[in-house]
Amino acid sequence: MKNQEQARQSFSKHLTLSEVKDRIIFFSYTDVVPFFEFQEGYLFFVNVTDSLRKPWTFIGTFYANPEIGKYVSIKWKKISSEKRLKANNEVIFTERPRHEGEAPWKKFKLVIKRKIKLFGQVIWGELKV
Repeated sequence: MKNQEQARQSFSKHLTLSEVKDRIIFFSYTDVVPFFEFQEGYLFFVNVTDSLRKPWTFIGTFYANPEIGKYVSIKWKKISSEKRLKANNEVIFTERPRHEGEAPWKKFKLVIKRKIKLFGQVIWGELKV
């Protein structure tokens, strides 16, 4: 039997300055296709739990643009300001299993990493705020 930890899938990206400023994150649909079925204009909920086990709910929307293709936007104003996100922070969404009795939408663990200079070396540290 497969280890559940190995079976989990994730998607991630480094935040751009405009994503931080506008408090909305964009993913190409090819990055999230294993998790969501594309329905243009459709709104959906994304439940996440951060590193401190605090729950958050985001609203996502599917878009299609003839020049850039299909993409997904996720609005996350509150967490963006509370966690003081910055450009180039890495955000990682790891799918977690849905348990009986939970809402039908997808659940993820959210990890936020920030580049830190420590003793002259650059490392990525997990943001716990």
